[in-house]
Amino acid sequence: MSSDRRKEYKDDAESQLDGPRDGGSAGDPDGDLYQAEGSLSPGTTSDQPQQRPTRGSDESSIATGLINSTAKQPLSSGNNVFWWLRERCLGRGVVVDPFRENFRIMTSLYSSMNPADSVNLSTRTHGAVFNLEYSPDGSVLAVACEQTEVLLFDPISSRHIKTLVEAHEDCVNNIRFLDNRLFATCSDDTTIALWDLRKLNSKVCTLHGHTSWVKNIEYDTNTRLLVTSGFDGNVITWDTNRFTEDGCPHKKFFHTRYLMRMRLTPDCSKMLISTSSGYLLILHDLDLTQSLEVGSYRILRARRTTASPDSATSGSPRRGNDSRPASNKLFSPASQREGGSPRNSLEVVTPEIPGERDRGNCITSLQLHPKGLATLIRCSSNTDDQEWTCVYEFQEGAPVRAVSPRCSLKLTHYIEEANVGRGYIKELCFSPDGRLICSPYGYGIRLMAFDDQCSELVDCLPKESSCLKEIRSIYSHSDVVLTTKFSPTHCQLASGCLSGRVSLYQPKF
Repeated sequence: MSSDRRKEYKDDAESQLDGPRDGGSAGDPDGDLYQAEGSLSPGTTSDQPQQRPTRGSDESSIATGLINSTAKQPLSSGNNVFWWLRERCLGRGVVVDPFRENFRIMTSLYSSMNPADSVNLSTRTHGAVFNLEYSPDGSVLAVACEQTEVLLFDPISSRHIKTLVEAHEDCVNNIRFLDNRLFATCSDDTTIALWDLRKLNSKVCTLHGHTSWVKNIEYDTNTRLLVTSGFDGNVITWDTNRFTEDGCPHKKFFHTRYLMRMRLTPDCSKMLISTSSGYLLILHDLDLTQSLEVGSYRILRARRTTASPDSATSGSPRRGNDSRPASNKLFSPASQREGGSPRNSLEVVTPEIPGERDRGNCITSLQLHPKGLATLIRCSSNTDDQEWTCVYEFQEGAPVRAVSPRCSLKLTHYIEEANVGRGYIKELCFSPDGRLICSPYGYGIRLMAFDDQCSELVDCLPKESSCLKEIRSIYSHSDVVLTTKFSPTHCQLASGCLSGRVSLYQPKF
Protein backbone atom coordinates (compact mmCIF):
# COMPACT_ATOMS: atom_id res chain seq x y z
CA MET A 1 0.00 0.00 0.00
CA SER A 2 1.36 3.36 -0.97
CA SER A 3 1.59 6.39 1.30
CA ASP A 4 -0.29 8.27 -1.38
CA ARG A 5 -3.50 6.94 0.19
CA ARG A 6 -3.01 9.47 2.94
CA LYS A 7 -2.97 12.43 0.54
CA GLU A 8 -6.39 13.89 1.10
CA TYR A 9 -6.59 16.57 -1.54
CA LYS A 10 -9.68 18.70 -1.60
CA ASP A 11 -10.83 17.61 -5.04
CA ASP A 12 -10.58 13.94 -4.03
CA ALA A 13 -12.63 14.56 -0.91
CA GLU A 14 -15.24 16.45 -2.86
CA SER A 15 -15.55 13.77 -5.50
CA GLN A 16 -16.08 11.23 -2.71
CA LEU A 17 -18.89 13.33 -1.29
CA ASP A 18 -20.85 14.38 -4.34
CA GLY A 19 -24.29 13.93 -2.91
CA PRO A 20 -25.78 12.32 0.21
CA ARG A 21 -25.43 8.65 0.95
CA ASP A 22 -27.41 6.66 3.48
CA GLY A 23 -25.84 4.93 5.04
CA GLY A 24 -16.16 -1.06 31.42
CA SER A 25 -14.98 0.32 34.07
CA ALA A 26 -11.57 1.93 34.47
CA GLY A 27 -8.65 0.07 35.98
CA ASP A 28 -5.27 -1.41 35.27
CA PRO A 29 -5.40 -3.68 32.24
CA ASP A 30 -4.12 -7.20 32.42
CA GLY A 31 -3.64 -10.26 30.22
CA ASP A 32 -2.14 -9.59 26.79
CA LEU A 33 -1.39 -5.96 27.57
CA TYR A 34 1.62 -6.60 29.72
CA GLN A 35 3.14 -9.37 27.62
CA ALA A 36 5.71 -7.14 25.95
CA GLU A 37 6.74 -8.45 22.58
CA GLY A 38 9.96 -6.54 22.39
CA SER A 39 11.86 -3.75 24.02
CA LEU A 40 13.67 -0.72 22.81
CA SER A 41 16.98 0.77 23.75
CA PRO A 42 16.85 2.08 27.32
CA GLY A 43 15.47 5.59 27.58
CA THR A 44 15.03 8.12 30.28
CA THR A 45 11.40 8.96 29.61
CA SER A 46 10.02 10.97 32.48
CA ASP A 47 6.72 10.18 34.16
CA GLN A 48 6.16 13.57 35.64
CA PRO A 49 2.68 15.07 35.17
CA GLN A 50 1.61 17.82 32.89
CA GLN A 51 0.59 20.78 35.06
CA ARG A 52 -3.02 21.86 35.03
CA PRO A 53 -4.48 25.12 36.26
CA THR A 54 -7.28 25.29 38.77
CA ARG A 55 -9.94 27.97 38.92
CA GLY A 56 -10.82 27.84 42.61
CA SER A 57 -11.60 30.98 44.54
CA ASP A 58 -9.01 30.21 47.23
CA GLU A 59 -5.94 30.97 45.12
CA SER A 60 -4.30 32.84 47.98
CA SER A 61 -4.47 29.76 50.21
CA ILE A 62 -3.08 27.67 47.36
CA ALA A 63 -0.17 30.05 46.98
CA THR A 64 0.48 29.87 50.74
CA GLY A 65 0.38 26.09 50.58
CA LEU A 66 2.83 26.10 47.67
CA ILE A 67 5.33 28.13 49.66
CA ASN A 68 5.01 25.86 52.67
CA SER A 69 5.19 22.65 50.67
CA THR A 70 8.30 23.73 48.83
CA ALA A 71 10.12 25.37 51.71
CA LYS A 72 12.26 22.30 52.20
CA GLN A 73 12.63 21.68 48.48
CA PRO A 74 13.60 24.91 46.68
CA LEU A 75 12.71 25.20 43.02
CA SER A 76 16.11 26.45 41.95
CA SER A 77 17.05 23.28 40.07
CA GLY A 78 15.34 21.07 37.54
CA ASN A 79 15.35 18.05 39.88
CA ASN A 80 13.53 19.94 42.58
CA VAL A 81 10.98 21.24 40.08
CA PHE A 82 10.17 17.70 39.03
CA TRP A 83 10.18 16.50 42.65
CA TRP A 84 7.54 19.11 43.42
CA LEU A 85 5.47 18.18 40.37
CA ARG A 86 5.68 14.49 41.19
CA GLU A 87 4.57 15.02 44.77
CA ARG A 88 1.59 17.05 43.62
CA CYS A 89 0.61 14.45 41.02
CA LEU A 90 0.63 11.72 43.68
CA GLY A 91 -1.60 13.83 45.91
CA ARG A 92 1.02 14.50 48.59
CA GLY A 93 1.10 18.24 47.97
CA VAL A 94 -1.36 20.87 49.14
CA VAL A 95 -3.28 20.61 45.88
CA VAL A 96 -3.02 18.23 42.97
CA ASP A 97 -3.22 20.89 40.25
CA PRO A 98 -1.00 23.98 40.27
CA PHE A 99 -2.68 27.35 40.36
CA ARG A 100 -3.03 29.32 37.17
CA GLU A 101 -0.52 32.09 38.00
CA ASN A 102 2.38 29.66 38.17
CA PHE A 103 3.85 31.02 34.93
CA ARG A 104 7.52 30.66 35.82
CA ILE A 105 7.41 26.90 36.28
CA MET A 106 5.18 26.41 33.25
CA THR A 107 7.47 28.43 31.01
CA SER A 108 10.52 26.55 32.27
CA LEU A 109 8.78 23.24 31.79
CA TYR A 110 7.50 23.85 28.27
CA SER A 111 10.58 25.58 26.90
CA SER A 112 12.82 22.70 28.03
CA MET A 113 11.10 20.01 25.95
CA ASN A 114 13.63 17.77 24.16
CA PRO A 115 13.59 14.42 22.38
CA ALA A 116 13.71 11.73 25.05
CA ASP A 117 13.36 8.46 23.22
CA SER A 118 12.09 6.79 20.08
CA VAL A 119 9.64 3.92 19.89
CA ASN A 120 10.81 2.61 16.53
CA LEU A 121 10.40 -1.10 15.87
CA SER A 122 12.98 -3.33 14.23
CA THR A 123 10.62 -3.70 11.25
CA ARG A 124 8.86 -0.96 9.30
CA THR A 125 5.84 -2.92 8.10
CA HIS A 126 3.35 -0.54 9.69
CA GLY A 127 3.97 2.38 7.32
CA ALA A 128 3.21 6.01 8.10
CA VAL A 129 1.83 7.12 11.47
CA PHE A 130 -1.55 8.83 11.03
CA ASN A 131 -2.76 9.28 14.60
CA LEU A 132 -1.58 9.03 18.22
CA GLU A 133 -3.76 8.59 21.29
CA TYR A 134 -2.97 8.17 24.99
CA SER A 135 -5.25 6.27 27.35
CA PRO A 136 -6.93 8.57 29.91
CA ASP A 137 -4.53 7.42 32.65
CA GLY A 138 -1.50 7.90 30.38
CA SER A 139 -0.37 4.29 30.72
CA VAL A 140 -0.78 3.29 27.05
CA LEU A 141 0.12 5.06 23.80
CA ALA A 142 -1.83 3.78 20.78
CA VAL A 143 -0.56 4.40 17.25
CA ALA A 144 -2.73 4.28 14.11
CA CYS A 145 -0.71 3.18 11.08
CA GLU A 146 -1.03 3.23 7.34
CA GLN A 147 -0.58 -0.51 6.77
CA THR A 148 -3.66 -1.78 8.65
CA GLU A 149 -1.85 -2.00 12.00
CA VAL A 150 -2.33 -0.54 15.47
CA LEU A 151 0.71 -0.37 17.77
CA LEU A 152 0.53 -0.19 21.57
CA PHE A 153 3.39 1.15 23.72
CA ASP A 154 4.14 1.87 27.34
CA PRO A 155 5.06 5.58 27.03
CA ILE A 156 6.89 5.63 30.37
CA SER A 157 9.40 2.87 29.56
CA SER A 158 9.10 3.17 25.74
CA ARG A 159 8.51 -0.58 25.58
CA HIS A 160 6.49 -2.12 22.79
CA ILE A 161 3.44 -3.89 24.23
CA LYS A 162 1.46 -5.27 21.32
CA THR A 163 0.93 -5.01 17.57
CA LEU A 164 -2.59 -5.53 16.23
CA VAL A 165 -1.36 -6.80 12.87
CA GLU A 166 -4.66 -6.85 10.98
CA ALA A 167 -6.67 -4.38 12.96
CA HIS A 168 -8.39 -3.32 9.72
CA GLU A 169 -8.25 -4.12 6.03
CA ASP A 170 -7.03 -0.65 5.06
CA CYS A 171 -5.34 2.42 6.57
CA VAL A 172 -6.12 3.05 10.25
CA ASN A 173 -7.02 6.72 10.58
CA ASN A 174 -8.03 7.48 14.16
CA ILE A 175 -8.08 6.01 17.69
CA ARG A 176 -10.31 7.03 20.59
CA PHE A 177 -10.23 5.69 24.15
CA LEU A 178 -13.65 5.38 25.77
CA ASP A 179 -12.06 4.61 29.15
CA ASN A 180 -8.79 3.15 30.42
CA ARG A 181 -9.52 -0.24 28.87
CA LEU A 182 -11.85 0.14 25.89
CA PHE A 183 -10.85 1.98 22.70
CA ALA A 184 -12.16 2.34 19.15
CA THR A 185 -10.36 2.53 15.81
CA CYS A 186 -11.62 3.60 12.37
CA SER A 187 -10.28 2.94 8.90
CA ASP A 188 -10.46 3.52 5.19
CA ASP A 189 -12.14 0.10 5.01
CA THR A 190 -15.32 2.00 6.12
CA THR A 191 -15.55 0.17 9.48
CA ILE A 192 -15.07 1.00 13.16
CA ALA A 193 -13.63 -1.59 15.56
CA LEU A 194 -13.87 -1.77 19.36
CA TRP A 195 -11.00 -3.24 21.38
CA ASP A 196 -10.41 -4.21 25.01
CA LEU A 197 -6.89 -3.92 26.43
CA ARG A 198 -7.56 -6.99 28.58
CA LYS A 199 -8.17 -9.17 25.52
CA LEU A 200 -6.34 -7.96 22.44
CA ASN A 201 -6.38 -11.24 20.50
CA SER A 202 -9.70 -10.29 18.92
CA LYS A 203 -12.00 -7.32 18.47
CA VAL A 204 -14.90 -6.72 20.79
CA CYS A 205 -17.01 -5.92 17.73
CA THR A 206 -16.92 -4.37 14.27
CA LEU A 207 -19.33 -1.58 13.32
CA HIS A 208 -20.66 -1.24 9.76
CA GLY A 209 -22.59 1.79 8.53
CA HIS A 210 -20.33 4.17 6.62
CA THR A 211 -19.96 3.93 2.84
CA SER A 212 -16.56 5.64 2.53
CA TRP A 213 -13.38 6.25 4.53
CA VAL A 214 -14.06 6.79 8.24
CA LYS A 215 -11.84 9.60 9.46
CA ASN A 216 -12.48 10.33 13.14
CA ILE A 217 -14.23 9.15 16.29
CA GLU A 218 -15.75 11.05 19.21
CA TYR A 219 -17.46 9.85 22.39
CA ASP A 220 -20.40 11.59 24.04
CA THR A 221 -19.98 11.05 27.78
CA ASN A 222 -23.54 12.26 28.45
CA THR A 223 -25.39 9.76 26.27
CA ARG A 224 -22.55 7.21 26.03
CA LEU A 225 -22.89 7.24 22.27
CA LEU A 226 -19.98 6.71 19.93
CA VAL A 227 -19.94 9.32 17.14
CA THR A 228 -18.06 8.83 13.87
CA SER A 229 -17.63 10.81 10.66
CA GLY A 230 -16.27 9.95 7.25
CA PHE A 231 -15.75 11.04 3.69
CA ASP A 232 -19.24 9.84 2.83
CA GLY A 233 -20.34 13.06 4.55
CA ASN A 234 -22.20 11.21 7.29
CA VAL A 235 -22.02 11.68 11.05
CA ILE A 236 -23.29 8.44 12.64
CA THR A 237 -24.10 7.70 16.28
CA TRP A 238 -23.62 4.18 17.72
CA ASP A 239 -25.15 2.73 20.88
CA THR A 240 -22.35 0.30 21.68
CA ASN A 241 -23.97 -0.73 24.97
CA ARG A 242 -26.73 -2.45 22.97
CA PHE A 243 -24.46 -4.38 20.63
CA THR A 244 -25.71 -7.86 19.71
CA GLU A 245 -24.70 -10.60 17.30
CA ASP A 246 -26.93 -8.93 14.73
CA GLY A 247 -24.97 -5.67 14.93
CA CYS A 248 -24.90 -2.37 16.77
CA PRO A 249 -27.88 0.04 16.82
CA HIS A 250 -26.88 3.16 14.92
CA LYS A 251 -28.41 6.04 12.99
CA LYS A 252 -27.27 8.80 10.69
CA PHE A 253 -27.28 11.95 12.79
CA PHE A 254 -26.20 14.49 10.17
CA HIS A 255 -24.96 14.72 6.60
CA THR A 256 -23.04 17.40 4.73
CA ARG A 257 -20.85 17.42 1.68
CA TYR A 258 -17.10 18.12 1.81
CA LEU A 259 -16.85 16.91 5.43
CA MET A 260 -13.27 16.67 6.74
CA ARG A 261 -13.33 16.47 10.56
CA MET A 262 -15.93 16.38 13.34
CA ARG A 263 -15.35 17.19 17.03
CA LEU A 264 -17.40 17.46 20.22
CA THR A 265 -16.68 20.10 22.86
CA PRO A 266 -15.50 18.70 26.24
CA ASP A 267 -18.98 19.14 27.75
CA CYS A 268 -20.57 17.64 24.60
CA SER A 269 -22.82 20.70 24.20
CA LYS A 270 -21.58 21.54 20.68
CA MET A 271 -20.48 19.69 17.59
CA LEU A 272 -18.05 21.29 15.14
CA ILE A 273 -17.59 20.04 11.59
CA SER A 274 -14.84 21.28 9.30
CA THR A 275 -15.09 21.08 5.51
CA SER A 276 -12.83 21.16 2.49
CA SER A 277 -14.85 24.17 1.28
CA GLY A 278 -13.46 26.44 3.97
CA TYR A 279 -16.42 26.79 6.32
CA LEU A 280 -17.24 25.40 9.76
CA LEU A 281 -20.57 23.99 10.86
CA ILE A 282 -21.44 24.41 14.55
CA LEU A 283 -24.38 22.58 16.10
CA HIS A 284 -25.30 24.35 19.35
CA ASP A 285 -27.14 22.81 22.30
CA LEU A 286 -26.38 19.37 20.92
CA ASP A 287 -28.89 16.53 21.16
CA LEU A 288 -27.55 13.35 19.58
CA THR A 289 -30.82 11.49 20.07
CA GLN A 290 -32.33 13.37 17.12
CA SER A 291 -31.63 12.73 13.45
CA LEU A 292 -31.18 15.90 11.46
CA GLU A 293 -32.03 16.46 7.84
CA VAL A 294 -30.11 18.93 5.72
CA GLY A 295 -33.38 20.19 4.27
CA SER A 296 -34.17 21.65 7.68
CA TYR A 297 -31.30 24.12 7.32
CA ARG A 298 -31.94 26.59 4.52
CA ILE A 299 -28.57 28.33 4.75
CA LEU A 300 -26.65 25.07 4.37
CA ARG A 301 -28.81 24.05 1.43
CA ALA A 302 -28.17 27.45 -0.15
CA ARG A 303 -24.42 27.09 0.28
CA ARG A 304 -24.49 23.83 -1.62
CA THR A 305 -26.29 25.26 -4.63
CA THR A 306 -24.70 28.72 -4.76
CA ALA A 307 -21.50 29.00 -6.78
CA SER A 308 -19.01 31.79 -7.01
CA PRO A 309 -18.41 33.45 -10.40
CA ASP A 310 -15.10 31.63 -10.77
CA SER A 311 -16.65 28.25 -10.15
CA ALA A 312 -19.82 28.71 -12.16
CA THR A 313 -18.28 27.34 -15.33
CA SER A 314 -16.47 24.44 -13.71
CA GLY A 315 -19.37 23.33 -11.55
CA SER A 316 -17.25 23.21 -8.40
CA PRO A 317 -18.83 24.17 -5.06
CA ARG A 318 -18.58 27.60 -3.57
CA ARG A 319 -15.42 28.24 -1.59
CA GLY A 320 -15.06 30.11 1.67
CA ASN A 321 -13.47 33.22 0.20
CA ASP A 322 -15.33 35.97 2.05
CA SER A 323 -13.31 39.06 2.90
CA ARG A 324 -14.49 38.94 6.53
CA PRO A 325 -15.95 36.31 8.86
CA ALA A 326 -19.45 35.30 7.89
CA SER A 327 -22.00 33.57 10.06
CA ASN A 328 -25.56 32.41 9.69
CA LYS A 329 -27.45 30.60 12.37
CA LEU A 330 -30.85 28.98 12.21
CA PHE A 331 -32.70 25.86 13.21
CA SER A 332 -35.39 23.46 12.25
CA PRO A 333 -38.80 24.14 13.87
CA ALA A 334 -38.91 20.50 14.95
CA SER A 335 -35.78 20.98 17.01
CA GLN A 336 -37.18 23.65 19.34
CA ARG A 337 -37.54 22.90 23.03
CA GLU A 338 -40.62 23.93 24.93
CA GLY A 339 -39.94 27.19 26.76
CA GLY A 340 -36.27 27.25 25.80
CA SER A 341 -33.69 27.68 23.05
CA PRO A 342 -33.69 25.26 20.10
CA ARG A 343 -31.74 22.04 20.19
CA ASN A 344 -29.17 21.41 17.43
CA SER A 345 -29.32 24.98 16.10
CA LEU A 346 -26.92 25.19 13.20
CA GLU A 347 -24.39 27.96 12.60
CA VAL A 348 -22.38 28.16 9.39
CA VAL A 349 -19.14 30.10 9.83
CA THR A 350 -16.53 31.12 7.31
CA PRO A 351 -13.52 31.65 9.58
CA GLU A 352 -11.18 34.54 9.02
CA ILE A 353 -7.87 33.18 7.74
CA PRO A 354 -4.82 35.50 7.62
CA GLY A 355 -3.48 35.77 4.09
CA GLU A 356 -6.52 33.94 2.67
CA ARG A 357 -9.01 36.78 2.47
CA ASP A 358 -9.41 36.55 -1.30
CA ARG A 359 -8.79 32.83 -1.69
CA GLY A 360 -10.54 29.60 -0.75
CA ASN A 361 -9.14 27.27 1.85
CA CYS A 362 -9.54 23.75 3.19
CA ILE A 363 -9.83 23.16 6.95
CA THR A 364 -7.97 19.88 7.31
CA SER A 365 -7.41 19.61 11.07
CA LEU A 366 -9.78 20.55 13.89
CA GLN A 367 -9.19 20.43 17.65
CA LEU A 368 -10.89 21.91 20.73
CA HIS A 369 -9.47 23.59 23.81
CA PRO A 370 -9.60 21.13 26.77
CA LYS A 371 -11.84 23.58 28.66
CA GLY A 372 -14.00 24.35 25.64
CA LEU A 373 -12.76 27.96 25.42
CA ALA A 374 -11.65 27.88 21.79
CA THR A 375 -11.22 25.84 18.66
CA LEU A 376 -7.93 25.19 16.91
CA ILE A 377 -7.75 24.63 13.16
CA ARG A 378 -5.08 24.01 10.58
CA CYS A 379 -6.00 24.99 7.05
CA SER A 380 -4.38 25.19 3.66
CA SER A 381 -5.13 27.22 0.56
CA ASN A 382 -6.80 25.58 -2.40
CA THR A 383 -3.51 25.67 -4.26
CA ASP A 384 -1.60 24.19 -1.27
CA ASP A 385 0.94 27.01 -1.32
CA GLN A 386 0.07 28.35 2.17
CA GLU A 387 -0.79 26.72 5.47
CA TRP A 388 -2.00 28.36 8.69
CA THR A 389 -2.74 27.44 12.29
CA CYS A 390 -5.49 29.57 13.86
CA VAL A 391 -7.18 29.82 17.26
CA TYR A 392 -10.78 31.03 17.55
CA GLU A 393 -12.41 31.92 20.86
CA PHE A 394 -16.02 30.92 21.40
CA GLN A 395 -18.21 34.01 21.79
CA GLU A 396 -21.03 33.57 24.26
CA GLY A 397 -24.52 34.90 23.70
CA ALA A 398 -24.74 34.45 19.93
CA PRO A 399 -28.36 34.87 18.84
CA VAL A 400 -30.41 31.84 17.86
CA ARG A 401 -32.35 33.49 15.06
CA ALA A 402 -30.85 34.52 11.75
CA VAL A 403 -31.65 38.20 12.36
CA SER A 404 -28.40 40.22 12.40
CA PRO A 405 -26.44 37.05 13.19
CA ARG A 406 -23.28 37.29 15.25
CA CYS A 407 -20.37 34.98 14.58
CA SER A 408 -19.75 32.82 17.64
CA LEU A 409 -16.06 32.40 16.74
CA LYS A 410 -13.49 35.17 16.99
CA LEU A 411 -9.95 34.86 15.63
CA THR A 412 -7.53 35.50 18.50
CA HIS A 413 -4.20 33.99 17.42
CA TYR A 414 -2.62 32.64 14.26
CA ILE A 415 0.71 31.62 12.72
CA GLU A 416 1.85 30.56 9.27
CA GLU A 417 3.15 27.02 8.95
CA ALA A 418 6.09 25.65 6.98
CA ASN A 419 3.80 23.92 4.44
CA VAL A 420 6.09 20.91 4.05
CA GLY A 421 4.47 17.71 2.85
CA ARG A 422 1.73 19.29 0.78
CA GLY A 423 -1.47 17.31 0.51
CA TYR A 424 -1.03 15.48 3.80
CA ILE A 425 -3.19 16.26 6.82
CA LYS A 426 -1.21 17.35 9.88
CA GLU A 427 -2.93 16.76 13.21
CA LEU A 428 -2.09 19.37 15.86
CA CYS A 429 -3.11 19.39 19.54
CA PHE A 430 -3.55 21.34 22.79
CA SER A 431 -1.69 20.50 25.97
CA PRO A 432 -3.97 19.08 28.73
CA ASP A 433 -4.08 22.47 30.48
CA GLY A 434 -4.72 24.36 27.24
CA ARG A 435 -1.67 26.64 27.60
CA LEU A 436 0.37 25.17 24.77
CA ILE A 437 -0.18 24.13 21.17
CA CYS A 438 1.94 21.53 19.42
CA SER A 439 1.90 21.55 15.64
CA PRO A 440 3.73 19.38 13.07
CA TYR A 441 6.40 21.59 11.54
CA GLY A 442 8.20 20.07 8.59
CA TYR A 443 10.48 17.30 9.88
CA GLY A 444 9.82 18.25 13.49
CA ILE A 445 7.34 19.89 15.82
CA ARG A 446 6.72 23.44 17.00
CA LEU A 447 5.51 24.37 20.48
CA MET A 448 3.51 27.60 20.64
CA ALA A 449 1.77 29.60 23.35
CA PHE A 450 -0.60 32.55 23.51
CA ASP A 451 2.10 34.75 25.05
CA ASP A 452 5.72 34.53 26.24
CA GLN A 453 4.65 33.41 29.74
CA CYS A 454 2.54 30.44 28.55
CA SER A 455 -0.52 32.10 30.05
CA GLU A 456 -4.02 30.78 29.87
CA LEU A 457 -6.06 31.97 26.93
CA VAL A 458 -8.55 33.80 29.17
CA ASP A 459 -5.71 35.78 30.76
CA CYS A 460 -4.14 37.06 27.55
CA LEU A 461 -6.95 37.63 25.06
CA PRO A 462 -5.77 40.31 22.61
CA LYS A 463 -8.01 43.14 21.45
CA GLU A 464 -7.05 42.25 17.90
CA SER A 465 -5.81 38.93 16.55
CA SER A 466 -2.09 38.42 17.15
CA CYS A 467 0.59 35.92 16.24
CA LEU A 468 1.16 32.85 18.39
CA LYS A 469 4.44 32.88 20.33
CA GLU A 470 6.91 30.19 19.38
CA ILE A 471 8.29 28.50 22.51
CA ARG A 472 10.47 25.89 20.88
CA SER A 473 11.01 24.06 17.59
CA ILE A 474 12.39 20.52 17.71
CA TYR A 475 13.56 18.55 14.68
CA SER A 476 13.82 14.85 15.47
CA HIS A 477 12.39 13.09 12.40
CA SER A 478 13.80 12.21 9.00
CA ASP A 479 10.43 12.62 7.28
CA VAL A 480 7.36 14.86 7.41
CA VAL A 481 5.62 14.85 10.80
CA LEU A 482 1.89 14.11 10.45
CA THR A 483 0.56 13.96 14.00
CA THR A 484 1.31 15.07 17.57
CA LYS A 485 -0.21 14.36 20.98
CA PHE A 486 0.32 15.40 24.61
CA SER A 487 0.08 12.87 27.40
CA PRO A 488 -2.95 13.64 29.62
CA THR A 489 -1.10 12.82 32.84
CA HIS A 490 2.65 13.18 32.29
CA CYS A 491 5.02 15.87 31.04
CA GLN A 492 5.38 14.06 27.76
CA LEU A 493 4.68 14.66 24.09
CA ALA A 494 4.62 12.22 21.17
CA SER A 495 4.91 12.77 17.41
CA GLY A 496 4.67 10.46 14.41
CA CYS A 497 5.93 10.89 10.87
CA LEU A 498 5.44 9.65 7.33
CA SER A 499 8.21 7.04 7.57
CA GLY A 500 6.64 5.38 10.62
CA ARG A 501 8.79 6.70 13.44
CA VAL A 502 7.26 7.76 16.76
CA SER A 503 9.29 10.13 18.94
CA LEU A 504 8.75 11.00 22.60
CA TYR A 505 9.66 14.34 24.20
CA GLN A 506 10.10 15.36 27.82
CA PRO A 507 11.55 18.35 29.66
CA LYS A 508 15.32 18.34 30.17
CA PHE A 509 17.23 20.93 32.16
